[in-house]
Amino acid sequence: MRPPPPPDPFAADPYVLVPAAPPRDDYLRLRRDAGLSPKRADQADGALAGSWSWCHVRTAQGRVVAMGRVVGDGGWYFLVADMAVDPGHQRRGLGRRVLTRLLEDLRARAPRGAYVTLVADPPGRRLYESLGFRDVAPGATGMVLELGEVSGSTSG
Repeated sequence: MRPPPPPDPFAADPYVLVPAAPPRDDYLRLRRDAGLSPKRADQADGALAGSWSWCHVRTAQGRVVAMGRVVGDGGWYFLVADMAVDPGHQRRGLGRRVLTRLLEDLRARAPRGAYVTLVADPPGRRLYESLGFRDVAPGATGMVLELGEVSGSTSG
């Protein structure tokens, strides 16, 4: 049996980590393609402008294939949101790279003792736990309230 060939020292990483928000169209496309709930352009504009920290991954050709962000008040509370990886690029460590970069930014800029939360789909649980997140139950309860669409009419 032959030993495997040595790694190619000239092989470049096909991905580029960008510590900034992706363009709006890429944000909307990646949310949809990764199975997150679709959003409108005005919602994307608010997310892009109102986040505390962003990170996305591009291929060497410039296509955005992974992203994540942190929403926060800058003082105490921070929420990891919009963690998404293009299905064609999953299982390559891109979600870990994005989340690691976001956590490095939090550790560098957020006050000591800051409270970082997230709500995730079950497939992401292993990743989040491996980077230090823990389930809050039974000592606390995580909950969500999704506001419905506001109709233009009122009655009463």
